[in-house]
Amino acid sequence: MATRYGGVDRAHARSFGPKLTFAVLHLCLVVICLWLAFGGFEWADPTRAKVLALCAVLYWGRHGVTLFVILQRRVELSEGLGLTVFIGLVEVGFLLLGAGALSGIATPFGLWDCLGGALLVIGSSLNTGSELQRRAWKKLPGSQGRCYTGGLFSYSMHINYFGDSLMFTGWAILAASVWAFSIPLLMTALFVFYHIPALDRYLADRYGAQFQVYSRKTAKFVPFLY
Repeated sequence: MATRYGGVDRAHARSFGPKLTFAVLHLCLVVICLWLAFGGFEWADPTRAKVLALCAVLYWGRHGVTLFVILQRRVELSEGLGLTVFIGLVEVGFLLLGAGALSGIATPFGLWDCLGGALLVIGSSLNTGSELQRRAWKKLPGSQGRCYTGGLFSYSMHINYFGDSLMFTGWAILAASVWAFSIPLLMTALFVFYHIPALDRYLADRYGAQFQVYSRKTAKFVPFLY
């Protein structure tokens, strides 16, 4: 069976070196965010800059769990380098937008920010929580060769991707700039039109009839809707 789908090698392998490199590079981005937020720069909105820097810290912690606990497939160095550039665009870009580097104004915190924070936490929990549920199930006797359809994945075949869309939307709200919403829109489009079709082909090849039954009765992306 082929192991490369949608440009991603899904063969199980440790690839500790590339994963560690990826995590360290991401940590460097977080350090840059903390320096920008707490380094004494005279931003128009220094408080929002600090909040967005802490969002980057949260995302790095979640990323570490994904790389070293959840992710069993091979991670190539080229993949890690490419994603580092994207993560830098998100974390540093969101911080600069929220700090008022372009607008020159501060945006008072309000109910929209409460919604943004809630979406960020809920989305992160859906992504990592669903993956941890699947990881624990795969360790059980009798799970070998079976398609996981339980836990949060019983509400959506790709609840982890849906969680990331919520997270990036919440993060964009906290950035308080219309430009930030290009990221969740891009991510959602990539999930729906690129990553999900490629992953579905992989799952169909690997699990056959099990996956077909699962796909017919379960929402693909948004629970209960699509």
